[in-house]
Amino acid sequence: MKVARFYAPGDVRLEDVAEPVAGPREVRIRVRNCSTCGTDVKILNNGHPNLSPPRVMGHEISGEVVEVGAEVAAAGYGDWAAGDRVQVIAAVPCGDCRQCRKGRMAVCENQTSVGYQYEGGFAEYLVVPEQVLKVDGLNRLPEGLGFAEASVAEPLACVLNGQRLAGVGPGDVVVIVGAGPIGCLHVRLARARGAARVVLADMQPDRLRMAADLVKPDDTIDVSSVDLVEEVLRLTDGAGADVVITAAASGAAQEQALRAVARGGRVSFFGGLPKDKPVIAVDSNLVHYRELTIVGANGSSPADNAEALRLIATGEVPVSDLITHTLPLDRVLDAFGIVARGEAIKVTIEP
Repeated sequence: MKVARFYAPGDVRLEDVAEPVAGPREVRIRVRNCSTCGTDVKILNNGHPNLSPPRVMGHEISGEVVEVGAEVAAAGYGDWAAGDRVQVIAAVPCGDCRQCRKGRMAVCENQTSVGYQYEGGFAEYLVVPEQVLKVDGLNRLPEGLGFAEASVAEPLACVLNGQRLAGVGPGDVVVIVGAGPIGCLHVRLARARGAARVVLADMQPDRLRMAADLVKPDDTIDVSSVDLVEEVLRLTDGAGADVVITAAASGAAQEQALRAVARGGRVSFFGGLPKDKPVIAVDSNLVHYRELTIVGANGSSPADNAEALRLIATGEVPVSDLITHTLPLDRVLDAFGIVARGEAIKVTIEP
């Protein structure tokens, strides 16, 4: 079978390898879709400290079961059978640490990941490891949900976790900084959670227009030509937004968010910053006197993935139109280039 395997920064190879075989407590799936994300491009260019090369990349995965280990059912890992249509979580909690026992699996102390410590989904077949099954991380697709849409459940699960932590709810004015696929999902989910007004901002006018044409925010802010804080205040009659979500790797955006949010508002640092520039300036008195809340958002839990699938299947958060490019596995490097250049919202690979 064909795989896309990372060896070192700048060295991702398309290779022919033997098909994997499921162990007694594993499930093998045929990968139908594995969507790309900005993290894949970062791995291609810089590697990742948690990724052990050589490693098959790809972590936004859907497919169908082709082989079930003999001990899977007896171990309590589910009643799976060949032909079952499934989605696989990316971030894999241990299920045993203090955070997992408290129900905070997104910040598991011993988290591993598909495509990092385990082989990923840019392959024709994938063995779902026991650790994924142990934490209920293999999800059955709802009837009528396509594989391509299901592959977007993983990033939507992260967005769901982030908005829950930020308390996005009915009547809120929500500003989302970053018009990539994550930003688009934030717009759609904020609507589903009852936000009264959703504003999308980006510093790349072409990407902002492309995203806005699809997700239809109430307002857009082209940060390349206007000041984000001034424009948010103008749009809100000086009050500021109830929630500002920085879905971009920008320290400047995080600093601006604290000045663009209303009294008693919430700021979500959703996008992580470059490892060599992780520090920003925070006006502590602004946080203190306005009673602001700053929350982080790191990933998602298995339960978030299941809920994301439900939201997609019911149409509460549509995603099919966000998949702007579909490519075969032998063009995965082309897909990374499209993502890096900002020419797409979501690119999915069909092995």
